[in-house]
Amino acid sequence: MRSARVLAALCLALSFAMPAHAGEGDGNDKSNKKPKHKLTQSESYLEVDPLYATILDGDRPVGMLMLGIGLDVPDAKLRGEAEHSMPVLYDAFLRNMMSFATTAVRADRQPDVTIIADRLQGCADRALGRKGAKVLLAQVAMRITK
Repeated sequence: MRSARVLAALCLALSFAMPAHAGEGDGNDKSNKKPKHKLTQSESYLEVDPLYATILDGDRPVGMLMLGIGLDVPDAKLRGEAEHSMPVLYDAFLRNMMSFATTAVRADRQPDVTIIADRLQGCADRALGRKGAKVLLAQVAMRITK
């Protein structure tokens, strides 16, 4: 009698331990995958992580410059190169905006978005080695902590 209880308890424990989808295939079924979130339907759009740069007043930090950008790269070959070199592009964008924020941005006035766009476009052209990727500014914001 005792062995029957142990066997029943073991079977019960094993039934809870097995995954719910065991035996339903090899797990490569595409219908089980979650859809990837896309910001746009455009195939030529590449998302760039947000950029943050410190705003200085004299020698002390007084705020943050926050940028949301993307790249529109219609040429498929150049888009592949841009995707592959995204860490290099991001580093170039970030270094340029850090320099810009520490020298040209003041806490008491809005930064010139035309200058920011031109600087980022120049970074993209230099990092990719040719023109063809258009920098798109989605957001330019300042957060002052003074």
